Amino acid sequence: MNTATCPRCYQKVNSQAITCPYCRTELKAYGHPGVTLHRAALGSYLCDSCTYHADDTCNFPQRPHAKECTLYQNLVERNLELQQLRRSPSLSTKWKNWLRQNQALVLLLVLLLVCLLVSL
Repeated sequence: MNTATCPRCYQKVNSQAITCPYCRTELKAYGHPGVTLHRAALGSYLCDSCTYHADDTCNFPQRPHAKECTLYQNLVERNLELQQLRRSPSLSTKWKNWLRQNQALVLLLVLLLVCLLVSL
C-alpha cells in the first residue's frame, strides 16, 4: 500500500484515498486514479500560473506553494480559450445567447401564435 501524508492532520493515509479517514480533508491532489495530477516544473509552483490562485478561489492547503494539484487550470491557456470564444462564436452559440436574452419576447410570440391557431 502506497501511503501519503494528510496536509491537515499529518496522518499516514492510503495514497489512493479520496478523503482522509481521520479528518475528512479531500485528498484529490494526491493522485486518485482517473484524476489528472498536475506537477510544477523544478523550482516553481503551480499557483504562480493557476486561474484559481489568480481569482482567489483556491482553497488548496498547499497554496501558494503547491507543487502538485488536480484542480490546476493554466491561467494563460484559459484566457486564450476565452478570447477565442469571444472572437468567433458559432451560429448556434449566437442563437442560444439571443434566446437567453429574449426569453420573454419569444414566450410572448409563441403565446400569440397559439392564440391565433386556436382562433382559426
